[in-house]
Order: sequence, then structure tokens, then C-alpha cells
Amino acid sequence: MSKRDELIVKYAADIKDKFGEAADMDLLTKVAIGLGPAIYNADASKVSGGDQKEKDTVKNNFLIKKLGMTESDDMMPAIESVLEKYGSSNRNKHRAVVYYMLAKHFKKQDVYNK
Repeated sequence: MSKRDELIVKYAADIKDKFGEAADMDLLTKVAIGLGPAIYNADASKVSGGDQKEKDTVKNNFLIKKLGMTESDDMMPAIESVLEKYGSSNRNKHRAVVYYMLAKHFKKQDVYNK
């Protein structure tokens, strides 16, 4: 199993454990591939829930740029909701899982099917 495949299995386990749902492995794989080499970097592969700059990065680089959304008032509450469900005391919030959950929340899975 490749390093990427091992990480995707770990992300799927997080989705099951933290969010109580089975991961859509096809979508999760596409999200992980979309993150490129960032998933292998200890710092870049995580999202810091307590850092406003980090949440702004998720909003601007993922929701607006990647998913093609227009800035709206419901973006930050959605990001905070996903981070809270992930566990405020959990320091290992994987970026791929956060992005996957946000894509599902905003029903933007089709972005990964283009």
C-alpha cells in the first residue's frame, strides 16, 4: 500500500470516528490527491482550529478558489462546525478530512468529478 493510500485509510477512519459516517472513498481519494504533496507535510496536512488565519485560508483557498463559491456569511460557521465536530482538543485535524466534510456540507462533491 502506498503512503497516500495509507493516509486515505487513516482519513476514512477519522471520518467514521469523529463524524459518525462512512467515507465516500472516491471523493476522499480525490480530495487527498487534490491536496498534492501537502498531505505528506506534518504542518501543511493539518488545520489549526484555534487559528483565525488558518480558518481564513480554508475559506479563501478551498471554499472560494477550489470549490468556486462566492463569499457568504455561512462559510465561517460551516468551517467552525466541522472543526468542532472533529474535536476542539484534537490537535490532528487532517486537512483532507476538513476539506472533504466541507465539500459535502456545501454539496460541492461534483467539483471533484470534472
